[in-house]
Amino acid sequence: MKPVSQTSLPHAVAWLGYGGLLPFVATAAAVFLDPVHALLWARILIAYGAVILSFVGALHWAFAMTLTGLSGTRQTVAFIWSVVPALLAWPALLLPYPYAAALIVAGFVLHYAQDRSLAALGLPSWYLPLRLRLTLVACAALLLSSLAPR
Repeated sequence: MKPVSQTSLPHAVAWLGYGGLLPFVATAAAVFLDPVHALLWARILIAYGAVILSFVGALHWAFAMTLTGLSGTRQTVAFIWSVVPALLAWPALLLPYPYAAALIVAGFVLHYAQDRSLAALGLPSWYLPLRLRLTLVACAALLLSSLAPR
């Protein structure tokens, strides 16, 4: 098996990352295109956002285990941070839609800030630009769908 490239975005990562945006875009569109079921589509979008936010949080657990340039304190911070996105995502499942969307978006933005703090410590050069693009599209889908008439 070929190791993950440090400089160019691997094709599998591109397909999986960008493919993971399809549910964001499709359900956000469904909120507008199916007004009768808009609230159902919005809840589906929040559920998917919560799952993905939890997933990206887990990345920092892996970084804490594998990045060799982390001090003991920075490693502990990465381990602690790795569970914060899930702790933000879980209550979002219980909130009314606009608040849930705002909480998920805040989680994605905060997570990107954490990604930036780790980027110089050994992450592949493609990681941060990819995370920015994925974060922007996911957040746009969540925010735009919260503007749909109900």
